[in-house]
Amino acid sequence: MAGTKGIFQRTELLLGKSNMEKLAQTRVILFGVGGVGSWCAESLIRSGIGHLTIVDSDRVCVTNINRQLMATTKTVGKVKTEVLRERLLEINPSADIVAIQEIYNASNHHLFTIESYDFIIDAIDSIASKVHLIRMATRTNATFISSMGASLKVDPTRVRVDEFWNIKGCPLASIVRKRIKQGDLPAKKFLCVYSDEVLDNMGENASCGTSSCLCPKNIAPVGNPELANHEWCSAKARINGTTSHITAIFGFTLAGLVIKSIYNSGK
Repeated sequence: MAGTKGIFQRTELLLGKSNMEKLAQTRVILFGVGGVGSWCAESLIRSGIGHLTIVDSDRVCVTNINRQLMATTKTVGKVKTEVLRERLLEINPSADIVAIQEIYNASNHHLFTIESYDFIIDAIDSIASKVHLIRMATRTNATFISSMGASLKVDPTRVRVDEFWNIKGCPLASIVRKRIKQGDLPAKKFLCVYSDEVLDNMGENASCGTSSCLCPKNIAPVGNPELANHEWCSAKARINGTTSHITAIFGFTLAGLVIKSIYNSGK
């Protein structure tokens, strides 16, 4: 394996040594490593983040290949967090990367000790889990950043960042706000990545959870045995089309907000 010395040389040239030291010490937890989260994780590690915990319950599905970083024809059926961790360690073997195959929800949120992190990033699909994470994360001292819906979009120029309550034109943000108002409100403001573009699906919708699914079944469990054959597709009321460039832009923007925050703190 090639040496790791110098892998952050170009980043340090821009950010400076002190900021690189801060990046190496920063602790980030990322919930969801799908079309958005996987690219976010890659950018964080390539930028010098030294401690990253990635949380996702799924295995790689053949339908993930169009937009998820670690999804290839060779990784179908493997645990997403494990495959992604292997890739990230190839980029920086010195990074502390914890892979957790688990579903974040109200009953197990305490297991993730989110209060111990500097940054908490939400790239979760489940609305219930997203709402709960927003409530809990905004009550910590960590900087919280969230991704809204990245499907049904093709125009990269319409991806933007705004405070949660100021988002306009994003259906997911609207739904999340309605759910949030039914209980405890966020304890502080936070930024979201979103787009106001909403297109229609032009193709036929087929669930991966049907008999036509090409993903391997009855796989030996890794981590949580209850998630051995877990997949989200069959549980979704609607599956929307996606493009890799949009989900990647969302993910890179989330990572960029982390780097920007650390950079600004060093000025």
